[in-house]
Amino acid sequence: MKIEGKVVVITGASQGIGEACAAEFARAGARLSLSGRSEDRLRLAAPDALCTAGDITDPEVRRVLVERTLERYGNIDILINNAGIGLYRPAWDSPMDEVRGLMELNFFAALGLTQLVVPHMRARRSGLIVNVGSIAGNLTLPWMTLYSASKSALGTLTQGLRMELRRDGVGAMLVCPGYVKTGFQKNVLAGQPPDEVLRGRRMAITAAECALAIRRGVERGARTVNAPRAGGLLVAAMRLFPAIVERRMAKMNGTA
Repeated sequence: MKIEGKVVVITGASQGIGEACAAEFARAGARLSLSGRSEDRLRLAAPDALCTAGDITDPEVRRVLVERTLERYGNIDILINNAGIGLYRPAWDSPMDEVRGLMELNFFAALGLTQLVVPHMRARRSGLIVNVGSIAGNLTLPWMTLYSASKSALGTLTQGLRMELRRDGVGAMLVCPGYVKTGFQKNVLAGQPPDEVLRGRRMAITAAECALAIRRGVERGARTVNAPRAGGLLVAAMRLFPAIVERRMAKMNGTA
């Protein structure tokens, strides 16, 4: 898909991968509609963008975001569901209000916004849903099991949307970032990763590198984007040698 001139909606655009996507897609000539909690940061990310500040888990904020985008631009070509949050607590010991908060942002907000946008895309027989998942959606990380569950659900949703909307000319792309240098770990709902995981972040890519991979994936019509690409090798290893990888993961988590 050619990005120049396309209308792109990006959630979670006030920081991290979303902020980097705003800059990357703006450079490619997209017309942007950004959502995030901080209007000031949204305007810094892309000064010419339409900015809608608010909590994307609120149905009213989602409705206003879509309505304002259509009023300004007349259509929506690409929706990038990027907003998300982490939780570093064992699944067996996580308060249910935290779990529900995690799922509301990582899955239900993306689904709710997709349901608002897809009818407009179907009417035009054109469009793309981009869901920013995680390598954790394909490879359960025991130090954040529930986060992995939420991103696995988002991956399944993406695959289903691709098949449901194929005849309507609307596509769906899943993005699976690995470690990315953002403030993700500082903004989690609770807990912190094991020391060995923190040390592994030295090999992380930047948010700008991840955004570039997303933009290139959109342009070439990719089904899935792994950023970095080496993340796909780890997922393949889990499928081929699950017992070995699980033991290694449990050791990193301090449970083996």
